[in-house]
Amino acid sequence: MSHSKERHEKICLNCNAELNGRYCHICGQENIEPKETVWGLVSHFFYDITHFDGKFFSTTKLLITKPGFLPAEYIKGRRASYLHPIRMYVFSSALFFLIFFSLFKPKKMINGSFMDDQPAKVIDSVKQLSQAQDFLLANVNNAEDSAVIMGKFGNIANRIKAEKAREDSIAKAEEDSLANFIDSVSDGHTNMKKWNKKKNKARKNISWDEASSHYKTVAAYDSAQAALPEAERDGWWSRLAAKRNIELAGRYKDDERAFWTDIIDAFMHTFPYMLFISLPLYAFFMKLLYFRHKQIYYVEHGIFFIYLYIFTFIFLLLYFSVMELRLKTHQGWIGWFEALLLLGGTYYAYKAMRKFYGQSRGMTILKFFLLNVMAFFALLILFIFFFTITVVKM
Repeated sequence: MSHSKERHEKICLNCNAELNGRYCHICGQENIEPKETVWGLVSHFFYDITHFDGKFFSTTKLLITKPGFLPAEYIKGRRASYLHPIRMYVFSSALFFLIFFSLFKPKKMINGSFMDDQPAKVIDSVKQLSQAQDFLLANVNNAEDSAVIMGKFGNIANRIKAEKAREDSIAKAEEDSLANFIDSVSDGHTNMKKWNKKKNKARKNISWDEASSHYKTVAAYDSAQAALPEAERDGWWSRLAAKRNIELAGRYKDDERAFWTDIIDAFMHTFPYMLFISLPLYAFFMKLLYFRHKQIYYVEHGIFFIYLYIFTFIFLLLYFSVMELRLKTHQGWIGWFEALLLLGGTYYAYKAMRKFYGQSRGMTILKFFLLNVMAFFALLILFIFFFTITVVKM
């Protein structure tokens, strides 16, 4: 119900029916003044998104504290007291992916860390030390104190740089050791050495198809294919892969980092579609696991997973926040809290399943395990499919 002023006239503005109360019994329209204030529009906007009159927060509280309760209430027809699951899913997923895409940057993932950039930290540390040194030097009164301060800060800066150099030397030594091992294994095997040379050369170019890497343009590849006998030409999939390989190699040249940054960025933006497709697929798996529950239809399995997905969005936001706190503060003990969160999220899913379907503990654990196995392989197939689509569309 809105907080706008009710009209004195008892005639519905929408269908002209006579009214007995605030709402029309024919069309359901509220009998309020048609002119709205700015505040009325703003409050109506928030009300329509989240039912800001308390329904959003009360529903979220029940979702978190009572696993499986809301989907059970929904199939019993008790729906007016809670925010509709579809509306709640849209709002929570939009909020989740907005925060997710702001936290996980493809460039940092390519550098070897999801939300942490070690080289930048070394530079920032040295810069901060320099600023602190300048501040202290500006407040000393004699040359002796200045020399002590410069010596202390110089030692600290040198330690930071030395530690960074040590880490780089260890990484280089490991790489050289691996290269020497490969060379020692391949001694006396000419073919293996040639393969290693080709592999090292291929690293300089963006290519996953050796045959197409010989061509600079798609036209050159098409001409070479046309010159071959029909039986020796590439199939449709090989032609598609070869052409995409040539186009991407021409676009990115030798900039492999830029290539993978764009690939990961485009792939990450397919996650909402992947989740949307996985939901009815998981509902189908649940239908197979509970095929004897004739009173629960396929759509109701879907409702169960909609609520479970909403909880997952809320849970992941909390988990990512804790992970970000650990990375920013460098407190290792927070990792234990992350592990407890993961265990808690797993237990929540099991508890919701047992509450909603009402089976014994042992049977629920078995079906929970089977569901996760099927979900894993389904998600793996979806990952491969969407990654392939991402590469083809690049």
